[in-house]
Amino acid sequence: MDMRIVTIFFSFLLCSASQAAELPDVSQPPDSIGIGRDLLQAVPDAINNLLQYAVSHEGVAYRRGGNSPESGFDCSGFVSYVFDHVEGVTLPHSAQAISRIGTRIKMTELLPGDLVFFRLMRNTISHVGIYLGNNQFIHASSTNTGSVMVSSLSDNYWAKHFTLARRLDVPADE
Repeated sequence: MDMRIVTIFFSFLLCSASQAAELPDVSQPPDSIGIGRDLLQAVPDAINNLLQYAVSHEGVAYRRGGNSPESGFDCSGFVSYVFDHVEGVTLPHSAQAISRIGTRIKMTELLPGDLVFFRLMRNTISHVGIYLGNNQFIHASSTNTGSVMVSSLSDNYWAKHFTLARRLDVPADE
């Protein structure tokens, strides 16, 4: 497994299992930061699978209207693709339409797997990403890298344009 995926994965676990202000250095291997078996079970497998699958597409090219790794992704195409392939949840191919689905939550209530929405154009929701934990989200970005990438909600640009967050119901682990 790619070390970046492992690092992000353990970052999710630590963020969701702890409300501490400072998190340990997750760039170290899991054993060296003291993650026990009980902590690994704190995040449902369904969410772990969703996040790992999303991160596995980091670097896929951006393409307006794109909805597959082969053709490239736009933001809503990426989110829809991930939720459909991991959870079998069909979402519309529009950030605005997706922003009406699920339960609206406060930014302080964000958990890995939640969706984050932004107003980038005019006064309408025009961008969506999947929250990873530790103030990070993954999204298909048309600017900067022109690909699926991880960004920080703390970044001035994203903080300025953040609009709302939603939690979708995903199937419970059996």
